[in-house]
Amino acid sequence: MRLVLFEPDIPQNAGTLMRLAAGLGVPLDLIEPCGFVLDDRRLRRAGMDYLDHLDWVRHSSWDSYAAGPQAGRLVLLTTRGAVPYTAFAFAPDDRILVGRESAGVPDAVHAAADARLVIPLRPPARSLNVAISAAMVLGEALRQTAALGFAPASAP
Repeated sequence: MRLVLFEPDIPQNAGTLMRLAAGLGVPLDLIEPCGFVLDDRRLRRAGMDYLDHLDWVRHSSWDSYAAGPQAGRLVLLTTRGAVPYTAFAFAPDDRILVGRESAGVPDAVHAAADARLVIPLRPPARSLNVAISAAMVLGEALRQTAALGFAPASAP
């Protein structure tokens, strides 16, 4: 499983997502350009010393990411998704993609996804913070795939 950040806008969110990935042992792909300089002090502060333990790859663009060797399905978290993340069957090699805080992902990236998941929210809420969304969905994906010692839930 991998966490994929598409052109993040906010350094604190990117740092938090990097810390999440490092803490859970999930590799991370960062697709540039970012809305900040990657050595931003706010990113380092949010990621703390976890960034030194992060397995990550920088990609200069969506095209360079898409052209590289990829394993598993590309699973996009989007407010335009039709499948609730809790109803989706995750696989160990899924790549969970989150978009830019300000704009999500462009239509071409949306179309390239193998699955488009949504976090159901009560109206009038439209979306959650990207780091919170990624943590919720990544936690569920790891639980389902029994990663990190999480056992899949059994029916009552």
